[in-house]
Amino acid sequence: MKKNILLVSLFLPFLLMGQVEKLPVFKSCTTQDSLSLEDCFYAETKKAFFKEFKTPSVLTTDRFTGAVTATFVVTTEGKFRLIYLNSPYIELKEEVERSFLRMESVAPAMYNNNKVEMRFQLPLQFPTENGGKISESKKAVESKIKQPKSDLRKVIAQARDASEYNEHRSQLNIPFNHIKYIDYDYQLNKASETHTAFKPYTYSFVNAYVDLDQEKQKFLKPNKKTWLGKKLWNEHLLSIEGDGYWLNMDVLADIQLGKANRGSTFTYNNTRVLTVNGGLGDKFSFSTTYYESQGRFAGYINDYISNRSDTFKPAFSEGLVPGRGKAKGFGSDAYDYPVAEGYLAYTPNKFLQFQFGNGKNFIGDGYRSLLLSDATAPMTYFKMNFSIWKFNYTNLWLWGTDVRAPVVVNNEHARKYVAIHYLSINITDRLNLGLFETAVSKGDQGFDVGYLNPVIFYRSIEFNRGEDSGNAMIGLTAKYKLKENIHLYSQLIVDEFSFGKISDLGYWGNKFGVQLGAKYFNAFDVDDLYLQAEFNTVRPYTYAHKDPVLNYANYSQPLGHSWGANFWEALVIANYKFDRWTTSAKFILGQKGFDPDDTISYGGDVYKSYDTRRGDNNNELGQGNKATIFIADLQARYLLNPSNNLSLFTGLTIRKFSAETTTPNFESSNDVWFTLGIKADLFNWYFDF
Repeated sequence: MKKNILLVSLFLPFLLMGQVEKLPVFKSCTTQDSLSLEDCFYAETKKAFFKEFKTPSVLTTDRFTGAVTATFVVTTEGKFRLIYLNSPYIELKEEVERSFLRMESVAPAMYNNNKVEMRFQLPLQFPTENGGKISESKKAVESKIKQPKSDLRKVIAQARDASEYNEHRSQLNIPFNHIKYIDYDYQLNKASETHTAFKPYTYSFVNAYVDLDQEKQKFLKPNKKTWLGKKLWNEHLLSIEGDGYWLNMDVLADIQLGKANRGSTFTYNNTRVLTVNGGLGDKFSFSTTYYESQGRFAGYINDYISNRSDTFKPAFSEGLVPGRGKAKGFGSDAYDYPVAEGYLAYTPNKFLQFQFGNGKNFIGDGYRSLLLSDATAPMTYFKMNFSIWKFNYTNLWLWGTDVRAPVVVNNEHARKYVAIHYLSINITDRLNLGLFETAVSKGDQGFDVGYLNPVIFYRSIEFNRGEDSGNAMIGLTAKYKLKENIHLYSQLIVDEFSFGKISDLGYWGNKFGVQLGAKYFNAFDVDDLYLQAEFNTVRPYTYAHKDPVLNYANYSQPLGHSWGANFWEALVIANYKFDRWTTSAKFILGQKGFDPDDTISYGGDVYKSYDTRRGDNNNELGQGNKATIFIADLQARYLLNPSNNLSLFTGLTIRKFSAETTTPNFESSNDVWFTLGIKADLFNWYFDF
């Protein structure tokens, strides 16, 4: 009932607002009546563009004929900017871009009395006439500039179909890597009516707003003529294309060597990667990736992997590599950990997409997520995404695993099911809200088909199944575009809350977490300089349950923030790109409360039953054995091959862990870890704990 009231309160003001939209206005059109303003804008845009445009000589030399479509926007400052041109000619793109930039500024488009960015498309027909200018008598030009507010999907579909590379038109996921996604987030957030919280993004979605062909082509080296040179710098190892199908295959590596001040004399990671991507027709795509790895890590990571606690250590293995899964011993102090991921993607129409596979998902606009992060081992999932108008609705069903020895039955790990609803709503062109709910159920009870219902509240299913038969949580996200390049974001996760004790945060049942953050693109007018600041805090006992199998976790790691609960954390990220180089710096400061022993839960370990809590009242953030954690992580990458993201890299990690009380099993430590190597950034690897 409370969630119904929340939905109504969010929707009501939105539905009552007047939906008034006005196109941009040239100075020469201000005397026109309201009915003629639209025709005047189209006519003046063509006139101003053709006044500047001159056909590049290379098109004349090549005797190019045909139609090209320029997709452009009028910004909130009233400036014209090219977004996409479906042409392989770099010279033509540069000339079209120059022509738009030289056009006079106009009064920007308005929506509900707010300045908004509006997108249009202009057809260009070749060959040209009249001394190098496009003839306005051409039939393609006589058809008016098309405004995608009324047919946005048509414009997007044209952009996808025009891509030179098969994967850019596909329903495949762009591998989720925070650094790689910075450029996508900026372009997606500048556009109106986009939804950016649920990740990974698909190529076809991003390609509607980012010219992925151009992003790739600017790093290609056409002078490489040998087979080895082309495969190293430009191409996939194997590419096959036929009538209605395509396939790419790569054999990649994550080879790292390093030195840490604690533990072994040197560290390493040796991962061989086989990845295959392909498509059948224009609606079905598939992907599979297999990793075979051995590694030895910095001291604090090795300590984490070899943790023998009953609330962590996987049965039938020597340890657990964070974010990857179970490991077996390799040599005296190294680990072998294979990982397999893969999925099928099907898009029957412009509104729906389905995915089924094994992998990771993420909800949020920040570096961390309190709702669903990608910090755990890959999970089997089924995802359904529905998008229409200002709404994007995602259903995600996860098959999780509790690998701890105490819950093994008949030599099998305990299974769990996680069902998630996430509704993203663009209230205005600046404000986005997201509604989240999830429910966890045990595998030994079987999967309740009621959770497959995409339009029902999970709390009602959990209630009808019986007392403590599941674990339900709700959440809220918000994003606000303060400026075109400054975005604010937040999350709220509520595991449980006692309205009768709303003012008493010391009550154990008030379990919730909060995230606040900001992103600054092209900071201080420096192109490709990105800054981000974020604060996260999660109250004790959040994500935990009376029955630990029903906690919000998978493979001994939380499904929310990787620190679990009972902590606060502040982080700052800086990222700068130039040519093939990407440099980044991340600084984290936080405090977390750990359990002094295994008998009592102070609220930080989500795999301990909250029935073993220290008490009902006077619970505070960081209670227990409080530790202060500081991490500085510096990275540099040099892109080798834009087709598979193979890069050279080097990094330096400094970690200072200071506990209030030092015990034989819980010690303060200082770690310094230097690494270098070659790898393809196919996933996020979180060593910042």
